[in-house]
Amino acid sequence: MNGQLNLDTLQGLIADGNIDTVLTCIVDIQGRLMGKRFHAEAFLEMAEDETHCCNYLLATDLEMATPDGFASTSWQQGYGDYVMKPDLTTLRLVPWIEGTAMVLCDVLDHHTHQPVPIAPRAVLQKQVARAEAMGLTPVMATELEFFLFNGTHDEITRNGFQNLQPISNYNQDYHIFQTSKEEHVMRPIRNKLREMGIPVEGTKGEAEAGQEELNIKYAEALLTADHHTLAKHAVKEIAHMNGHAATFLPKLAVNKVGSAAHVHQSMWREGENAFYDPARPLGKSRLMDHYMAGLIKYAADYTYFLAPYINSYKRFARGTFAPTQIVWSVDNRTAAYRLVADGTPGVRVECRTPGSDMNPYLAQAAQLAAGLKGIEDELELPEPFSGDAYSDDDEHHIPRNLRDARDAMIRSTMLREAFGDEVISHYARAAEWELEEFDRVVTDYEIARGFERA
Repeated sequence: MNGQLNLDTLQGLIADGNIDTVLTCIVDIQGRLMGKRFHAEAFLEMAEDETHCCNYLLATDLEMATPDGFASTSWQQGYGDYVMKPDLTTLRLVPWIEGTAMVLCDVLDHHTHQPVPIAPRAVLQKQVARAEAMGLTPVMATELEFFLFNGTHDEITRNGFQNLQPISNYNQDYHIFQTSKEEHVMRPIRNKLREMGIPVEGTKGEAEAGQEELNIKYAEALLTADHHTLAKHAVKEIAHMNGHAATFLPKLAVNKVGSAAHVHQSMWREGENAFYDPARPLGKSRLMDHYMAGLIKYAADYTYFLAPYINSYKRFARGTFAPTQIVWSVDNRTAAYRLVADGTPGVRVECRTPGSDMNPYLAQAAQLAAGLKGIEDELELPEPFSGDAYSDDDEHHIPRNLRDARDAMIRSTMLREAFGDEVISHYARAAEWELEEFDRVVTDYEIARGFERA
């Protein structure tokens, strides 16, 4: 059975006793699933209507703390409700949990029943609608990279995150023998996601010990973000069920490569790739030139939405296949933007900046905003970079830390026009809170460096 469901099919599965639980979820600003487990019969009573959640769910940090300074919700406002409106087109089975289905919800204002602008799905939906008004359909694909460790998250936490043991002990990039040892985790990930209706293409070992990559077929932008979010959730749960921990932290150690979430993107018109023009150099259309020019011109403005935490910026290092320079190149993995499949109908641009910790809705929305601005303003694409892009060119360097990225986002007229001031202020506060929390911490590095020598 294909894991995607409609309401009639779900009713039949419930009546037959095959489904007894429905996960009803929103996506928070970190890209995680939050929500409720409904008894299946109770879900049917509200499936076409709504349920509710506390409005702090779009204003917490990774620890679920409730920092002040958010306009959308606060102690002063009493932490009211949001409406969770099921999007029944996302209804599907959860094949790795017995008797369970799930649905994603859009987040609505409790009083007006209008979309909440800061909700990640709403941020992306707004940019998709903008493209559609131009006669274009954004088509995207994301790659999920992550590490697998021996022991569950609970066990690793109890051990204070010390003596971490990756599932393998050497670089396993494309390595068939090593990844055969990991099939007790990776095979159910592939198969269960396909059963769920997510078009997984395959998995491979990545360029470090214990590192994996999961590839999902391209789709329209919102569906791609849904696929990414559900797959990331599945990876963690299925790994846990098999005695392992999966982490999407971008940088685990100074001497290890990090984990990325590359975003492939193109624009389609009337069922064909509008980025393709066989009569032009490299097979890329004038439209693609304008889009890529927008990506590059505004890259610093939207970096925060690709790299939202302190750790995100530790990944940008020479010789690690993570970019450092805001340049584009033809099939060159050292550049932030790689032209892929040049000269073919599959021509597209791959953004290599996002880390594995990105929220796919926000990352895609930010790139769409920049690319569409490039189309609107008919920006000229600079010449491609050639050679090794790991240079010390400060002018084109990706923002070096979260504070610089936050400041660039706040100053961005392009993002404010595309997203609105409310959205920018909300995510600026989220970034500021991450900085405040980190600045308070005394790290192991500081103690080891200065305990005796200071």
